[in-house]
Amino acid sequence: MSKLPPATHFDRASWALSLFGIFFVLIFHLLPALIAGLLVYELVHALFPLFTRHLSTRRAKLVAVGLVALLVILAVTAASFGVVFFMRSEGGSLSALLAKMADIIESSRATLPQALAAFLPKNTGGIRDIMSQWLREHAAELQLIGKATGHMLAHVLIGMVIGAMVSLREACDKDHDGPLSSALAERVFRMGEAFRRIVFAQVRISALNTTFTAMYLAVVLPMFGVHLPLTKTMIVVTFLAGMLPVIGNLISNSVIFVVSLAHSPAVAMSSLVYLIVIHKLEYFLNARIVGSQISAKAWELLTAMLVMESAFGLPGLVAAPICYAWLKDELKARELL
Repeated sequence: MSKLPPATHFDRASWALSLFGIFFVLIFHLLPALIAGLLVYELVHALFPLFTRHLSTRRAKLVAVGLVALLVILAVTAASFGVVFFMRSEGGSLSALLAKMADIIESSRATLPQALAAFLPKNTGGIRDIMSQWLREHAAELQLIGKATGHMLAHVLIGMVIGAMVSLREACDKDHDGPLSSALAERVFRMGEAFRRIVFAQVRISALNTTFTAMYLAVVLPMFGVHLPLTKTMIVVTFLAGMLPVIGNLISNSVIFVVSLAHSPAVAMSSLVYLIVIHKLEYFLNARIVGSQISAKAWELLTAMLVMESAFGLPGLVAAPICYAWLKDELKARELL
């Protein structure tokens, strides 16, 4: 029999406030700030024991944690700017990649066999239809993000500062927290744990996939005299798309296949075969990484992503794995699953 104490009014209030906070974040487009805050919180939470294990006073621990938080914020900011400069070094961007893909599909009608060309649209309007309403909607969202870059960066910076401030709690005396404060802190901790399990596992998987893909695009193809356009942008897209479980590989593979058509159908087919082979080889490692970190089946994640994408668009798609892992963790903690 379960020995769990019954949930208190403060526990229920913290669950309600947490759910309200998630809906608020998704409706008012604050997901970048939330992810930035959770990233800083988890990185500081993982690093600060290395710096504070030999410190005994509370003041010294606070100073050490503050310095760690500052270093994490600077490192994350530098990495973000590094990605932008990496793409800009070849004149690339997400919007330029989408435009290039449309041009390649339209021009590839002349090089494809007649049987395959018959399946392609005859004009640009048809191409846009085939790329589907989903792609058009998210291309528009990416365009809006580009126009409001400063606004979004401000949210991200504020989110990182909030994450650093919350992480300082680890070095503070928590004995004087009230019951509601303690319950909310428990929700934050469980959300952070879900974020760590999902995101850090996907980072390792995505980094492995990106490494193999970069070797193919930047080393293997040039050895055979094939130089694809926007190679650096495709490498970045492969890493970012790989952060989405299950469907991330489909997105990046589709991008690389279409851009490969810019050279020839043979290169496009070799790209597709290579990507399929490396993904099959990765399944063994993926199963070990995901199986040990995320207690969710592929169909569960797909269902969560489908529901949240339908409700909140692209932010819901990104947040779905994190929110699902958090909800499942909360239910398991109460022995309801």
